[in-house]
Amino acid sequence: MFFGTDGIRGRAGSDITPQLAYRLGYAVANVFSAPVFVGYDTRESSPELSRAVIAGLTDGGATAINLGVIATPAVAVIAEERAGVGIIVSASHNPWEDNGLKVLGYGGGKLDHDTETAVSAALDLAPSHDGPFAEVTIDESGATQYAERLVSLFADNALSSLHLVVDCANGAGGRSAPDVLRALGATVTVLHNDPTGRNINDECGSTHPESLVATVVELGADLGIALDGDADRLIAVDADGIVRDGDDLLAVFATDFAQRGVALSGVVLTTMSNWGVRRALEAQGLDVVETDVGDRHVLFAMEERGWPLGGEQSGHLIFADYSPTGDGLLTGLLLAELVVRRGPLHLLADGSWHRVPQRLVNVPKDLYNDDATQALLNDELQRFSVRAEDVRIIIRPSGTEPVVRVMIETDSAQLVESFCEKLLEIHSPA
Repeated sequence: MFFGTDGIRGRAGSDITPQLAYRLGYAVANVFSAPVFVGYDTRESSPELSRAVIAGLTDGGATAINLGVIATPAVAVIAEERAGVGIIVSASHNPWEDNGLKVLGYGGGKLDHDTETAVSAALDLAPSHDGPFAEVTIDESGATQYAERLVSLFADNALSSLHLVVDCANGAGGRSAPDVLRALGATVTVLHNDPTGRNINDECGSTHPESLVATVVELGADLGIALDGDADRLIAVDADGIVRDGDDLLAVFATDFAQRGVALSGVVLTTMSNWGVRRALEAQGLDVVETDVGDRHVLFAMEERGWPLGGEQSGHLIFADYSPTGDGLLTGLLLAELVVRRGPLHLLADGSWHRVPQRLVNVPKDLYNDDATQALLNDELQRFSVRAEDVRIIIRPSGTEPVVRVMIETDSAQLVESFCEKLLEIHSPA
């Protein structure tokens, strides 16, 4: 079984089935000797898949604790504080028809390569079970413990001067985010926190911040924050209605670390991070390491160097001093507290870095694998490389969606647009 950048992911009912979920639970029980905390998001398929996971864990001899609907980083925190491992049923930012299975290691961290290989091997040998799978009582204390931990990181009423708009993506983050923000004194307007099983990430959340932008501007709010379906990433909207992605936030946080005298010798980015971030960080005397896409790669590079900050353009930010994994709500809280101390986000972001023109085009994987399309693309790449200097082109298959991502970046916005127009012509012929 293939583990992508964020676990196993695919179409619910065909790729991700209760039988697979059962076998994964059984496999995890045979690899780890620790309690296993299971959480899931708000997709229609998630409850049944979680029941199957728990049945597999139990039949494999593990102690399984059902945390119910809960954010991915909350499962990581519970695994850390209660000395266990975790399994999350979620497809993160994908549409409701998809689902996924993600395994967290001891203490809630990402699986290293050897452990992932061991889980994959155990999965291949795990027995099957057709169900039905019994209901399991939910441990409601998990969500409470997670919320209390986040609140404890800040002073009482730390956000009382702010009006915040939070987009919960009709996902798992809606269980905790509004209450945590209010517990810290913020005035909170909540969007997209009415999950139906089929509306997770649907024109909302971190991949679709349009309604968040409109609401922040309409209400004159200080800040907007958008989670994704499992709340491990965050995209922000400043008071002027400008969307601020993970690159903006990394630049802002790194600058704030320097101003506060926080020890920071370097920051981990990914290959998709904008060139401008790297330039800004290096101008501050910071080392920069780029990894492959995926927050697990970022986390491993941070751990190797002992660095406290890293992240992805998509909004996965990791603060190693606070959490064992990326946490969208934690990022939002830290950002809001920074705005209280330093002022409006648009001034902080614009004063921290300058974005290099960059564009990302998603090519359907089936079309990209077509020989004729590849030949046209390769020809265009060669022509472009001849006429442009200081250009970066990255072609990589997505680990979460059936597309190939083509990213172009150079200081000339005109060249970026001309390349993308040609690429769109190639894979969208008239």
